[in-house]
Amino acid sequence: MTTETLDHLRSQISTLSESERAALARELIMSLDGPRDDSVEQAWNEEIVRRTSKAKSGKGTMLSREEFRTKMRARLGQ
Repeated sequence: MTTETLDHLRSQISTLSESERAALARELIMSLDGPRDDSVEQAWNEEIVRRTSKAKSGKGTMLSREEFRTKMRARLGQ
């Protein structure tokens, strides 16, 4: 694709509304991810339900936003 073509696309995209640009961005990102794997989505849904249930029952360990940030920064070496 030429620079001219990319510039034309950028110009066209800039005329879209915020929600239209968001939808386009979502579609572009999804096109990079490859085919959808329903088993992965199902596994994530089950994990979300498991974690939510654990939190609601009081059996989960809850972190404040600051505790989470501190742990993630330590993990990333920042």
